[in-house]
Amino acid sequence: MLPKPVKRLKNWRGLIGAYLLAGLAASGVMAEEAAPAAADATLARSIVEKADQVRFPAEGFQVDVSIVTTRAEAETESRQFRVLSKGNENTVVMVTEPASERGQIILMKGRDLWVFLPEVSQPVRISLSQRLTGQVANGDLARANFAGDYNPKVLRSESIDGESYAVLELTAVDRSVTYQKVIYWVNEKNFRPFKAEFYSLSGRLLKKASYEDFKTLAGQIRPTRMVMEDTLRGGEKSVLEYGEMKMRDLPDRIFTKEYLKKL
Repeated sequence: MLPKPVKRLKNWRGLIGAYLLAGLAASGVMAEEAAPAAADATLARSIVEKADQVRFPAEGFQVDVSIVTTRAEAETESRQFRVLSKGNENTVVMVTEPASERGQIILMKGRDLWVFLPEVSQPVRISLSQRLTGQVANGDLARANFAGDYNPKVLRSESIDGESYAVLELTAVDRSVTYQKVIYWVNEKNFRPFKAEFYSLSGRLLKKASYEDFKTLAGQIRPTRMVMEDTLRGGEKSVLEYGEMKMRDLPDRIFTKEYLKKL
Protein backbone atom coordinates (compact mmCIF):
# COMPACT_ATOMS: atom_id res chain seq x y z
CA MET A 1 0.00 0.00 0.00
CA LEU A 2 1.40 3.40 -1.08
CA PRO A 3 1.88 6.13 1.51
CA LYS A 4 -0.64 8.99 1.32
CA PRO A 5 1.88 11.62 0.02
CA VAL A 6 2.80 9.32 -2.90
CA LYS A 7 -0.90 8.76 -3.72
CA ARG A 8 -1.51 12.52 -3.70
CA LEU A 9 1.49 13.05 -6.03
CA LYS A 10 0.16 10.49 -8.51
CA ASN A 11 -3.29 12.08 -8.38
CA TRP A 12 -1.84 15.53 -9.05
CA ARG A 13 0.19 14.16 -11.95
CA GLY A 14 -2.97 12.68 -13.41
CA LEU A 15 -4.86 15.93 -13.05
CA ILE A 16 -2.00 17.93 -14.59
CA GLY A 17 -1.82 15.48 -17.48
CA ALA A 18 -5.55 15.78 -18.06
CA TYR A 19 -5.35 19.59 -18.03
CA LEU A 20 -2.43 19.51 -20.46
CA LEU A 21 -4.30 17.22 -22.85
CA ALA A 22 -7.41 19.40 -22.62
CA GLY A 23 -5.26 22.50 -23.27
CA LEU A 24 -3.61 20.92 -26.28
CA ALA A 25 -6.98 19.85 -27.66
CA ALA A 26 -8.38 23.36 -27.17
CA SER A 27 -5.30 24.87 -28.83
CA GLY A 28 -5.81 22.55 -31.78
CA VAL A 29 -9.43 23.64 -32.12
CA MET A 30 -8.43 27.30 -31.84
CA ALA A 31 -5.70 26.85 -34.45
CA GLU A 32 -8.18 25.16 -36.80
CA GLU A 33 -10.62 28.03 -36.32
CA ALA A 34 -7.91 30.69 -36.70
CA ALA A 35 -6.59 29.32 -39.99
CA PRO A 36 -9.81 29.94 -42.02
CA ALA A 37 -10.22 33.36 -40.38
CA ALA A 38 -6.69 34.35 -41.42
CA ALA A 39 -7.33 33.06 -44.94
CA ASP A 40 -10.56 35.07 -45.15
CA ALA A 41 -8.78 38.24 -44.02
CA THR A 42 -6.02 37.70 -46.59
CA LEU A 43 -8.58 37.16 -49.34
CA ALA A 44 -10.54 40.27 -48.37
CA ARG A 45 -7.40 42.45 -48.34
CA SER A 46 -6.28 41.05 -51.70
CA ILE A 47 -9.65 41.94 -53.29
CA VAL A 48 -9.55 45.50 -51.95
CA GLU A 49 -5.92 46.02 -53.03
CA LYS A 50 -6.67 44.81 -56.56
CA ALA A 51 -9.75 47.04 -56.77
CA ASP A 52 -7.61 50.01 -55.65
CA GLN A 53 -5.19 49.25 -58.51
CA VAL A 54 -8.08 49.18 -60.98
CA ARG A 55 -9.27 52.62 -59.87
CA PHE A 56 -5.86 54.33 -59.88
CA PRO A 57 -2.22 53.48 -60.62
CA ALA A 58 0.06 52.79 -57.66
CA GLU A 59 2.84 54.78 -59.35
CA GLY A 60 2.98 58.52 -59.95
CA PHE A 61 0.20 59.86 -62.19
CA GLN A 62 -1.79 62.94 -63.15
CA VAL A 63 -5.51 63.07 -63.85
CA ASP A 64 -8.04 65.81 -64.56
CA VAL A 65 -11.36 65.52 -62.74
CA SER A 66 -14.59 67.42 -63.33
CA ILE A 67 -17.33 67.35 -60.69
CA VAL A 68 -20.89 68.38 -61.51
CA THR A 69 -23.37 68.57 -58.63
CA THR A 70 -27.13 68.78 -59.12
CA ARG A 71 -29.66 69.56 -56.41
CA ALA A 72 -33.44 69.63 -56.40
CA GLU A 73 -34.64 73.14 -57.28
CA ALA A 74 -31.12 74.56 -57.30
CA GLU A 75 -28.52 75.58 -59.86
CA THR A 76 -26.04 73.03 -61.13
CA GLU A 77 -22.57 73.48 -59.65
CA SER A 78 -19.46 72.62 -61.66
CA ARG A 79 -15.80 72.41 -60.62
CA GLN A 80 -12.62 71.08 -62.19
CA PHE A 81 -9.46 69.79 -60.55
CA ARG A 82 -6.04 68.48 -61.49
CA VAL A 83 -4.76 65.68 -59.26
CA LEU A 84 -1.12 64.64 -58.90
CA SER A 85 -0.68 61.44 -56.91
CA LYS A 86 2.11 59.07 -55.97
CA GLY A 87 1.87 55.78 -54.13
CA ASN A 88 -1.54 56.38 -52.47
CA GLU A 89 0.13 58.39 -49.71
CA ASN A 90 1.04 61.64 -51.48
CA THR A 91 -1.46 63.76 -53.40
CA VAL A 92 -1.80 67.32 -54.61
CA VAL A 93 -5.26 68.55 -55.70
CA MET A 94 -5.35 71.84 -57.63
CA VAL A 95 -8.54 73.75 -58.44
CA THR A 96 -8.54 74.68 -62.13
CA GLU A 97 -12.17 75.89 -62.45
CA PRO A 98 -13.95 78.12 -61.58
CA ALA A 99 -11.42 80.86 -62.21
CA SER A 100 -12.36 82.59 -58.94
CA GLU A 101 -11.03 79.59 -56.98
CA ARG A 102 -7.97 78.92 -59.12
CA GLY A 103 -4.84 78.74 -56.99
CA GLN A 104 -6.44 76.77 -54.18
CA ILE A 105 -4.41 73.62 -53.52
CA ILE A 106 -4.90 70.63 -51.23
CA LEU A 107 -1.86 68.67 -50.05
CA MET A 108 -2.20 65.15 -48.66
CA LYS A 109 0.64 63.41 -46.81
CA GLY A 110 -0.57 60.07 -45.49
CA ARG A 111 -3.86 60.97 -43.80
CA ASP A 112 -2.84 64.58 -43.10
CA LEU A 113 -4.41 67.29 -45.27
CA TRP A 114 -3.76 71.00 -45.69
CA VAL A 115 -5.42 73.52 -47.97
CA PHE A 116 -3.43 76.42 -49.43
CA LEU A 117 -5.41 79.56 -50.23
CA PRO A 118 -3.92 82.42 -52.27
CA GLU A 119 -5.19 85.05 -49.81
CA VAL A 120 -3.91 83.21 -46.68
CA SER A 121 -0.19 83.08 -45.90
CA GLN A 122 -0.26 79.83 -43.91
CA PRO A 123 -1.79 76.47 -44.91
CA VAL A 124 -4.98 75.46 -43.12
CA ARG A 125 -5.38 71.96 -41.69
CA ILE A 126 -8.50 70.13 -42.92
CA SER A 127 -9.96 66.62 -42.57
CA LEU A 128 -10.50 63.84 -45.10
CA SER A 129 -14.23 63.73 -44.28
CA GLN A 130 -14.79 67.46 -44.76
CA ARG A 131 -16.90 68.30 -47.81
CA LEU A 132 -14.99 69.47 -50.87
CA THR A 133 -17.91 70.10 -53.20
CA GLY A 134 -21.40 68.62 -53.45
CA GLN A 135 -21.37 65.02 -52.24
CA VAL A 136 -17.61 64.77 -52.63
CA ALA A 137 -15.44 64.79 -49.50
CA ASN A 138 -11.77 65.78 -49.53
CA GLY A 139 -10.80 62.15 -49.10
CA ASP A 140 -12.85 61.04 -52.12
CA LEU A 141 -10.56 63.04 -54.37
CA ALA A 142 -7.30 63.28 -52.44
CA ARG A 143 -7.10 59.76 -51.03
CA ALA A 144 -8.47 56.61 -52.65
CA ASN A 145 -6.54 54.07 -50.60
CA PHE A 146 -9.23 51.72 -49.30
CA ALA A 147 -6.65 49.00 -48.59
CA GLY A 148 -4.65 51.31 -46.34
CA ASP A 149 -7.57 52.97 -44.55
CA TYR A 150 -9.86 50.05 -43.77
CA ASN A 151 -9.88 46.54 -42.33
CA PRO A 152 -11.85 44.49 -44.89
CA LYS A 153 -14.08 41.48 -44.38
CA VAL A 154 -15.95 39.46 -47.03
CA LEU A 155 -19.64 39.36 -46.14
CA ARG A 156 -21.00 37.33 -49.03
CA SER A 157 -21.00 36.77 -52.78
CA GLU A 158 -23.80 38.37 -54.79
CA SER A 159 -24.97 37.88 -58.38
CA ILE A 160 -26.03 41.03 -60.26
CA ASP A 161 -26.96 40.97 -63.95
CA GLY A 162 -25.11 37.69 -64.45
CA GLU A 163 -21.88 38.88 -62.77
CA SER A 164 -20.57 37.65 -59.41
CA TYR A 165 -19.54 40.28 -56.88
CA ALA A 166 -17.74 40.01 -53.57
CA VAL A 167 -19.56 42.15 -51.00
CA LEU A 168 -17.10 43.47 -48.42
CA GLU A 169 -17.45 45.38 -45.20
CA LEU A 170 -14.64 47.90 -44.73
CA THR A 171 -14.13 49.13 -41.16
CA ALA A 172 -12.05 52.27 -40.62
CA VAL A 173 -8.65 51.77 -39.00
CA ASP A 174 -9.25 54.97 -37.01
CA ARG A 175 -11.47 58.07 -36.95
CA SER A 176 -9.23 60.12 -39.25
CA VAL A 177 -10.30 58.34 -42.46
CA THR A 178 -13.02 59.63 -44.78
CA TYR A 179 -15.82 57.26 -43.72
CA GLN A 180 -16.16 55.00 -40.70
CA LYS A 181 -17.63 52.06 -42.61
CA VAL A 182 -18.02 51.16 -46.28
CA ILE A 183 -19.99 48.34 -47.88
CA TYR A 184 -18.19 47.64 -51.15
CA TRP A 185 -19.14 45.53 -54.19
CA VAL A 186 -16.20 44.27 -56.29
CA ASN A 187 -16.37 42.08 -59.40
CA GLU A 188 -14.91 38.67 -58.50
CA LYS A 189 -13.56 38.07 -62.02
CA ASN A 190 -11.76 41.31 -62.87
CA PHE A 191 -11.77 43.15 -59.50
CA ARG A 192 -13.54 46.19 -60.93
CA PRO A 193 -15.40 48.19 -58.27
CA PHE A 194 -19.14 48.26 -58.87
CA LYS A 195 -20.75 50.28 -56.10
CA ALA A 196 -20.28 51.37 -52.48
CA GLU A 197 -22.27 52.58 -49.49
CA PHE A 198 -20.66 54.99 -47.02
CA TYR A 199 -21.63 55.08 -43.33
CA SER A 200 -21.02 57.41 -40.38
CA LEU A 201 -19.63 56.42 -36.97
CA SER A 202 -23.20 55.98 -35.69
CA GLY A 203 -24.00 53.58 -38.53
CA ARG A 204 -26.10 56.01 -40.57
CA LEU A 205 -25.97 55.60 -44.35
CA LEU A 206 -24.59 58.90 -45.68
CA LYS A 207 -24.26 58.35 -49.41
CA LYS A 208 -24.07 55.79 -52.18
CA ALA A 209 -21.65 55.62 -55.09
CA SER A 210 -21.50 53.73 -58.38
CA TYR A 211 -18.43 53.21 -60.59
CA GLU A 212 -19.30 53.50 -64.27
CA ASP A 213 -18.15 53.94 -67.87
CA PHE A 214 -15.02 51.76 -67.80
CA LYS A 215 -12.42 52.83 -70.37
CA THR A 216 -8.67 52.64 -70.88
CA LEU A 217 -6.84 55.22 -68.76
CA ALA A 218 -3.07 55.09 -68.27
CA GLY A 219 -2.87 51.66 -69.90
CA GLN A 220 -5.63 49.92 -67.92
CA ILE A 221 -9.42 49.63 -67.94
CA ARG A 222 -10.68 51.92 -65.17
CA PRO A 223 -13.94 53.60 -64.13
CA THR A 224 -14.02 57.04 -65.74
CA ARG A 225 -17.23 58.09 -64.03
CA MET A 226 -18.29 57.95 -60.38
CA VAL A 227 -21.78 58.97 -59.25
CA MET A 228 -22.27 59.88 -55.59
CA GLU A 229 -25.81 60.30 -54.24
CA ASP A 230 -26.91 61.79 -50.93
CA THR A 231 -29.11 59.36 -48.99
CA LEU A 232 -30.02 61.89 -46.30
CA ARG A 233 -31.29 64.59 -48.65
CA GLY A 234 -32.92 63.14 -51.73
CA GLY A 235 -32.33 64.69 -55.12
CA GLU A 236 -28.69 65.70 -54.66
CA LYS A 237 -25.87 63.95 -56.48
CA SER A 238 -22.35 64.64 -57.71
CA VAL A 239 -20.88 63.12 -60.85
CA LEU A 240 -17.09 62.81 -61.10
CA GLU A 241 -15.62 62.41 -64.59
CA TYR A 242 -11.97 61.32 -64.93
CA GLY A 243 -10.01 62.16 -68.07
CA GLU A 244 -6.51 62.88 -69.37
CA MET A 245 -4.85 60.43 -67.00
CA LYS A 246 -1.15 59.91 -67.62
CA MET A 247 1.78 58.40 -65.78
CA ARG A 248 4.28 60.90 -64.40
CA ASP A 249 7.58 60.71 -62.60
CA LEU A 250 6.72 62.90 -59.60
CA PRO A 251 9.62 63.77 -57.28
CA ASP A 252 8.93 63.75 -53.54
CA ARG A 253 9.60 67.49 -53.24
CA ILE A 254 6.32 68.20 -55.05
CA PHE A 255 4.43 66.88 -52.03
CA THR A 256 5.77 69.41 -49.53
CA LYS A 257 4.38 72.65 -48.16
CA GLU A 258 7.44 74.54 -49.37
CA TYR A 259 7.04 73.43 -52.98
CA LEU A 260 3.34 74.24 -53.14
CA LYS A 261 4.12 77.91 -52.67
CA LYS A 262 5.72 77.78 -56.13
CA LEU A 263 2.69 76.31 -57.88
